[in-house]
Amino acid sequence: MNPKLIVILSFAYLYGFFEIFMNLRQRRNSTVTGSGDKGSLWLLYILITIGYVLSFSAGATKIGRIYPWDTYFAIGIVLIAIGLFIRIQSILTLKKQFTYSVSKVENYKLIETGMYKWIRHPGYLGQIIIFIGIPTSFANWLSVILMIIPVLVGYIYRIRVEEKFMIEQMGTKYLDYQKRTKRLIPMIY
Repeated sequence: MNPKLIVILSFAYLYGFFEIFMNLRQRRNSTVTGSGDKGSLWLLYILITIGYVLSFSAGATKIGRIYPWDTYFAIGIVLIAIGLFIRIQSILTLKKQFTYSVSKVENYKLIETGMYKWIRHPGYLGQIIIFIGIPTSFANWLSVILMIIPVLVGYIYRIRVEEKFMIEQMGTKYLDYQKRTKRLIPMIY
């Protein structure tokens, strides 16, 4: 097996195990008092799985291959590292308020520090960057497209559900926060 492929798969699996570990840890320490998830977490899991299957399948072929592979492999690994850094920072900023499902937690307050000062969903941004980095490391443009389309569909729905829930929970305070910040990309979107 190609050593680069082993590295890509290792990063993908390590990232997956990190998310599973954090999900289980969050559930154990949870102070959730209400939910508004509307199936968005399961939809996101399904669409990410579809993205992985399609992307890895395309990445294993020469269809869509771009060269030099070493350059795209390195770019992909850097993107994965950047995305993971952003994801971890967002979780650390939220602390006990971090949840995997769209939920209300005890003593909830709006966090506006760290990356949350500029964007409302830095954790999702980190994950999207990871999901761009993994197929980029295959040096296959088709692999990138097949990963990003289902992933973006899932996150767009998820963000809509979460923001509607936050408005229901916090009212004008969250609406004001929306006016001051962007969803995923500072000053753009």
